[in-house]
Amino acid sequence: MDSKLLEELLAEVRDGRTSIAEALERLRTLPFEDLGFACVDHHRHLRQGFPEVVFAQGKTLAQVQAILTSLWAKSDRILVTRLAPEQAEVLTRDFPEARYYPDSRAMTLVRGEIPDQGRGLIAVICAGTSDIPVAEEAAVTARIMGHRVETVYDCGVAGLHRLLAHRQLFRQATVFVVVAGMEGALPSVVGGLVARPVIAVPTSVGYGASFGGLAALLAMLNSCANGVAVVNIDNGFGAGHLAALINRKD
Repeated sequence: MDSKLLEELLAEVRDGRTSIAEALERLRTLPFEDLGFACVDHHRHLRQGFPEVVFAQGKTLAQVQAILTSLWAKSDRILVTRLAPEQAEVLTRDFPEARYYPDSRAMTLVRGEIPDQGRGLIAVICAGTSDIPVAEEAAVTARIMGHRVETVYDCGVAGLHRLLAHRQLFRQATVFVVVAGMEGALPSVVGGLVARPVIAVPTSVGYGASFGGLAALLAMLNSCANGVAVVNIDNGFGAGHLAALINRKD
């Protein structure tokens, strides 16, 4: 349950429109609801400012449906990550508010307008076209959390003139999410050009010696540029969430 819904419930009790017993029944699932196979954290929005995010990979369709039903009863925004297209096809029929983003394999459910939570712009940059799915996961995450996002794709170190064509963005953005596979050099380049936090995201894109993103991860961890932090391989969601926290107004 988010703070807005909780405030509305308390106002209803104050005004006599809802009895104390009815309010207790609606709050009974706080702080979590036990579905048997999952404990849905309805208290997370109050603690962290955003509802629990559903990681769909490894879950059955029935499990995802049940978790979404539970969350949607008490939240105005839901994010699902790593959702297979065949599952999304069913869920978008079950939940008319749902929108699926095939590139990122993310799905959002939004009721009403998303409040603006940002104090600036989040820039999401990726090195190659093959890195777009991870970059899109970061962008979808930051947007549903209430932040303005601008994306710049396919501007890796093999052709730095493509990156430098976006100098104006370097001056505008509050935080950067930089996604790269192969040797993972792009975050260091961006980190050397800006005076803002850079969140580096290694991807599993690359030939054999990239070791599924390990080479990019180690390169980013060893960056000589200041202000570069690194999330896990292919973790666009983690990068988008962290960027949103950095960019929050309060």
